Amino acid sequence: MSQNSIYTLVILLLFNIIIFPALKQIKYLLFKKRRVLYFRFLYSRVTKFALPLILLIDINVIFLLFDNYLADYKKIKYLINIFLLSWLGYEIIKYIIYTIINIRVSKKISVRREIFLLTINLTKVVIAIIILAVVLSFMGVNLSAIITSLGIGGVIIGFGAKDTISNFFDSIRLISEDALSVGDWIETKEIEGIVTEVGLGATQIRTFDNALITIPNSQLANSWVKNWSKRIIGRRIKTTIKLAYTTDTKALEDLVLKIKYMLQTHPKIVTNEKIQGKLKKRMYQNALFLLEDKYGVRKTLHVYIDEIGEYSINILIYAFSISIDWEEWLQVKQDIILKILKIIDDSPLELAYPTSIIFHSPKD
Repeated sequence: MSQNSIYTLVILLLFNIIIFPALKQIKYLLFKKRRVLYFRFLYSRVTKFALPLILLIDINVIFLLFDNYLADYKKIKYLINIFLLSWLGYEIIKYIIYTIINIRVSKKISVRREIFLLTINLTKVVIAIIILAVVLSFMGVNLSAIITSLGIGGVIIGFGAKDTISNFFDSIRLISEDALSVGDWIETKEIEGIVTEVGLGATQIRTFDNALITIPNSQLANSWVKNWSKRIIGRRIKTTIKLAYTTDTKALEDLVLKIKYMLQTHPKIVTNEKIQGKLKKRMYQNALFLLEDKYGVRKTLHVYIDEIGEYSINILIYAFSISIDWEEWLQVKQDIILKILKIIDDSPLELAYPTSIIFHSPKD
């Protein structure tokens, strides 16, 4: 080994000794600048970027120093380089995708996370295919013959893996049709919960009793899916007030008007005036379809004497809270009920409850 080779080997050893403490220092500097989104996310990926780079340097320097001894292993070196470069490229793509997601989230822009996850998964598949093709090529396999034979073999594979292929294309269909997104509350014939991940073959749903269910995408794509999250304004409040029988129609009319006025002036109940500003921008951008159906906007408000029941006069209350959040909706619903009870208490009317009359025959 020449003196220059020895110097190079010593430098390589020092590089490997110094690099990891240096990476810690780089992470510390990035942590100090964590308020900047790019640096904050880069902080968590420094090591993932550095590891394939370090291995690339080490492998190529070792092969350079011991070229005479490793001449027969140059093909292996080439394959290792392909693998490490693919690894590095995959990590860079992940960084770019996750950074885009975080930028959009920080700006409160709607993000289809499942599209980015699909891109990452497809990137894995593409990189794996490239590596496999390179390996087969170095092994002397005729790739053209393989591609040609796929015409027949593809049919055989297709029959054997038809469910997997169906799930893959159904996942693309679900995403392209915007049927569901990560974080959506969905309901099917058998499952209800929050979508946690839309994969290439299956979707994971976290149920409300905290169980994780994995369901094939073909099953989701070929049955109805009720998506409760595809709405921006309006969660329904529907209840019936049962009043004791009365012939005081004036009091009934006044009660209906007061309840309706209370709902119209309630800051958390949807009316056209309250949501007009929120929807104006989207109305200008999307004039080719009915906005209320496209984005999920409901502003119906009804208060009517609905029916005469067996033991009560029933008043229907039908309205929508502005917020679709479950807890906020419960708070609004509670406040509405309390206000209705106060209105009834201030009126000459009373709430009804089931009663029965028992007649006793006179004793002999």
